[in-house]
Amino acid sequence: MRRRNFIKGAGAALTGSMFIPSGILSAAGMPVSANDKINIGVIGCNGMGWSDTNSLLKMSDVDLVAICDVDQNVIDKRLADYAKLRKNVPKTYKDYRELLNNKDIDAVVIGTPDHWHCKIMVDAVQAGKHVYVEKPIANSIAECDLMVAAQEKTGKIVQAGQWQRSGPHYKKAVEIVQSGVLGKIRLVKVWAYQGWMKPVNVVPDSAAPAGVDYDFWLGPATKRAFNANRFHFNFRWFWDYAGGLMTDWGVHEIDIALYAMKALAPISVMAAGGKLAYPDDASETPDTLQAIFQYENFNMLWEHATGIDSGPYNRTEGIAFIGNNGTLVVNRGGYEVIVEHEAKGYGTGGAAKMEIIEGYKKPNELNHLDLHTENFIQAIKKNSQAFLNTPIRSGSVAAVNAQMGNIAYKTGSKVFWDSKLNMFKDNAEANKFINPAYHNGWKVPTV
Repeated sequence: MRRRNFIKGAGAALTGSMFIPSGILSAAGMPVSANDKINIGVIGCNGMGWSDTNSLLKMSDVDLVAICDVDQNVIDKRLADYAKLRKNVPKTYKDYRELLNNKDIDAVVIGTPDHWHCKIMVDAVQAGKHVYVEKPIANSIAECDLMVAAQEKTGKIVQAGQWQRSGPHYKKAVEIVQSGVLGKIRLVKVWAYQGWMKPVNVVPDSAAPAGVDYDFWLGPATKRAFNANRFHFNFRWFWDYAGGLMTDWGVHEIDIALYAMKALAPISVMAAGGKLAYPDDASETPDTLQAIFQYENFNMLWEHATGIDSGPYNRTEGIAFIGNNGTLVVNRGGYEVIVEHEAKGYGTGGAAKMEIIEGYKKPNELNHLDLHTENFIQAIKKNSQAFLNTPIRSGSVAAVNAQMGNIAYKTGSKVFWDSKLNMFKDNAEANKFINPAYHNGWKVPTV
């Protein structure tokens, strides 16, 4: 494609277009044969697990036949929610292993806290199920590697829940970056400024709520007394179960950044930050963090802050590809290209270094999660892992890099990665964080 035609077509390719999943369209058309239906089960359905399920159920060729959660209160709520959508009554489970024994289930959604993702996903593919696993795919580097190996050994279809990959304007942004029109890209900025996040107030330990199998919720995590702050949504801010904003939001943004730059593992990472906004709240993970990732031909800067919305380029979240000719800034709302100009003295205003690329604003009615779940179902029907927008191996890249950022923060050192040995160079402390420690009788899965 000629450069001029590419630039002119970048915005036009998206403007006025509507990308509607075929499965959503089928919901309003002819009934789907039972032989063509995909039966799903959801494991962990309090938050994103249920959002993913709702998205899948917009397709008439998908049926929900099983619900699993350690909290009976959540199960009861989801059964009531589901009764408003479909007529069948899904089977319910407290133990995910019993759900996996259900031969009627073709695929599962894993929406548990991060520390459970690896064990359940490996067990699921070994039980013959396809998997849609929420991000971040795991809570350690070694678990990410295990999950990739399990998918490749079993051949089951596994999609990572990094749904920005399915967004049409993200795909177009990646095309622009890879076309070369921005010039040499020396720095990529990725960030999440989350003004809605307030301090997590300290509360005392207590008994687990009625209906909650707390020991099963802990699973392989360190044995601790129940505390409401560590349960359900706020588990994200405690190291036993997750990695804070770096892995919660970071994998979405880092995923697009590294996918566009065709990068896998960094040469080095260093990080600094801490609990600078809310030093006395209950959270363990940093509310403020900057991490610098060095790759072969560029650097990536990650930063996050809680309680603040005014991030770089006046966006709460996003990715900026900073090139010699221009900068492309993309987030969930769309993208724009900021053109560089030849300098005149100490100012700017000279000739533009590239032609103008029209920006794009995403229509409110376009749901990228729906596109992602539709892609998952289509891949199952095609029996093609390559058809996925975020196959587990590709999706693991962002999770591994985010884990490295947290490890650099935890150790307070600049860490250097040896891709051949799959470990940090001359840093025993950093290497201790590569492998997870499973507790309470649970074992790291084997592949």
